[in-house]
Amino acid sequence: MQDIINGRCGWCGTDELYVKYHDREWGKLVTDDKTLFEFLVLESAQAGLSWITILRKREGYRKAFCDFDAERVAQMTDEDVERLMRFDGIVRNRLKIKAAITNARLLLAIQKEFGSFYEYTLSFFPDRKPIVNTFRSLSEIPASSPESDAMSKDMKKRGFKFFGTTICYAHLQASGFINDHLEDCICRKDPKFRHVTV
Repeated sequence: MQDIINGRCGWCGTDELYVKYHDREWGKLVTDDKTLFEFLVLESAQAGLSWITILRKREGYRKAFCDFDAERVAQMTDEDVERLMRFDGIVRNRLKIKAAITNARLLLAIQKEFGSFYEYTLSFFPDRKPIVNTFRSLSEIPASSPESDAMSKDMKKRGFKFFGTTICYAHLQASGFINDHLEDCICRKDPKFRHVTV
C-alpha cells in the first residue's frame, strides 16, 4: 500500500466515502459521548472485517441502534436482537449485536462513574492529553499502544465485548485521541483540514 495517495494517508485510497471519512473525521478529537458510542459500536462490529465494509453500513447501524442513543440501546431486548438478525443494513452477527447492547449498558455505568466516556478515555493518557504521532510511513503505525492496552484491559474487566487492544487502538485513532495522520498528509499540512468536523 502506498503511504500517500492524492496527498492523503494511503489507507483511504480513492474511494469517495473513505476519503471523506479520512478528511472529516479520522484523527479529529471527539469529545461528545454520543459520537464516542457510535465509534464504539462501529469498531466492535468491524472485528474481522474491513473498515470500509462498516462505513458503508453506517446508516444501517444508525437505524438499527436508535441513532446511537446509548440509553435506548441499553434497553434493547432479546426480541430486538432477533429483529436485528433479519435487518439487512448491518453485519448480522448475533454476538456483535448483543455486544452493542452490553457495551451501551457498560458505557452508561462509566458515565456515572467518570462523568463521561470522554473523561474515562482521557484517564488512560499521559497528562490526560491526546497523542499526536509523527509517522512518515504507514508501516510505522502500530496496531496497539500502551494506552490501548490499558484501556482495553480495563474495558474487558468491566465486561465490554469485541474490544481488544487492536480494536481499541483503531477506536482511539478514529476518535482523535491518537492522531496517526502521516506527516505528509494534507490533514497535517493544510490548516483548513485540521479542524473540520462532520
